[in-house]
Amino acid sequence: MPVNADAKERTGTETDSGEPSLPVNELFYSLQGEGKLVGTPSVFVRTSGCNLRCWFCDSYHTSWEPTHARMTLSEILAEIESHDANHVVVTGGEPLVHDECVALLDRLAEAGYHTTVETNGTIFRDAPIDLASVSPKLASSTPTAERDPKGDGEWAARHEARRIDAAALAKFADAYETQLKFVVTDDSDLREVDRLVSRIRDAADATVRDADVLLMPEGATRDRLDETRDRVAELAMERGYRYTPRLHVDLWNDAPGT
Repeated sequence: MPVNADAKERTGTETDSGEPSLPVNELFYSLQGEGKLVGTPSVFVRTSGCNLRCWFCDSYHTSWEPTHARMTLSEILAEIESHDANHVVVTGGEPLVHDECVALLDRLAEAGYHTTVETNGTIFRDAPIDLASVSPKLASSTPTAERDPKGDGEWAARHEARRIDAAALAKFADAYETQLKFVVTDDSDLREVDRLVSRIRDAADATVRDADVLLMPEGATRDRLDETRDRVAELAMERGYRYTPRLHVDLWNDAPGT
C-alpha cells in the first residue's frame, strides 16, 4: 500500500491520542530484493527522511525530496497484519533517524515478526532487530556538483563528513546478525570496501566473515543494472565476497511499491 504523497500529513511525532507515529513514504507487500533474504515475501515499511544524500538514491522521495503521511504505530501494525508475511523490512531513507522506529521494532518483536532494518550504519539503536542490513556509503556516493540530482552540490560536504561512522558499524556487527551491503559503481570502490571491512573487523568483537560482505551493483533501473551487474559479480568472486542482485529491479524495473 503506497502511502500517497498527497495524503493529509500529521506534524510532530505523536497523534492527538498521544500515540507515537512515523513519517511513512510507502507501506507495501513484495519480495525482498537484496541481501541474504532475497526472494522472501516481506512487508516493507519505508520511512521518510535521511541524514545522507547519495546521488544514486533509489528512494529519492525519502531523501532529496521527502514525502510522506504520518501513520501511528497501530496503523502501521494493522496494515502489516493485513498481509500474509512474517518478515518485515523497515527501510528508508534512513529509518533509524526516528526515535519512534525503536518503538515500532518493539511492537513487531512482540507480535512475532522477523525484522530486517535497512540502514546506512551511521546511527546505532538498541532495538530488537533480527537482521541489520547495513549499507555503508562509499566515497562514490557523494553528490558532487557533477552528480548532484539538483545540480548544485550543496549536500556534498555534509554527506562526505557523515557517511562513515566506524564505531557505529562495529556496534551493529557486535549487537546483531549483520550483513554489510555495499553499492558498487566500479572497480575503484573495492579498495575502499576492503579498507572499511578491515576497520570494522579491527573495531568489532564479533567475527565479520567474507560471506557477511555483500557487493550490490548500482542501478535503480534494468538498463543501468545491465551496465553494472556483470562486473560487480566478477569482483565478488575475485574478493571472495558475496554478490547480491537487485531482484525487485529485475522483476519490476523502477516501479514504486516494489
